[in-house]
Amino acid sequence: MPGQWEYQVGPCPSAEMGDQLWMSRYLLMKVAECYGLSISFDVKLFNDWNGSGAHTNFSTETMRKGTGGMKYIDDMMVKFSKKHKEHLLVYGEENFKRLTGLHETSSMENFSYGVGNRAASFRIPSQTAADKGKGYIEDRRPGSNIDPYIVCGMICDTSLIPESESLAPQMLTHFKDWMNEGRT
Repeated sequence: MPGQWEYQVGPCPSAEMGDQLWMSRYLLMKVAECYGLSISFDVKLFNDWNGSGAHTNFSTETMRKGTGGMKYIDDMMVKFSKKHKEHLLVYGEENFKRLTGLHETSSMENFSYGVGNRAASFRIPSQTAADKGKGYIEDRRPGSNIDPYIVCGMICDTSLIPESESLAPQMLTHFKDWMNEGRT
């Protein structure tokens, strides 16, 4: 879209991804300042334009080795579908404006995934499917104004930690407390 640019951070370990994203945002704003430009990380500036997301690609060791097959990814998607609403609580302020089911986005109401599907909550790259689950997957729900540490925490919690040991409730409580302390 006019006025919208995209860039990528990574690959890097999950915690380092947060550091890289915050630094890239800082550098982007400083360079823009030199040219009299302004940067917005709002998820939806104009109703008829595509929104701005922070699509988050990730893999687990099982996916990188290709030992779990597509069944491993399908089973992981069941876990993500159960926590869909919890994730959306921390996937960016006003993300509901972007996740409408239009403009290559999924709907906030329903979890979805599919091979090569850019309008799903999760996109499984065609190459990952062709390689029988070896590769990565893309969570397309995070908005451009995310806190990357929280998003990575939620993704790791859902994909790697048994549900009985989940830390998501504590993360959500911490996030809500942080938001109530006057963060804008």
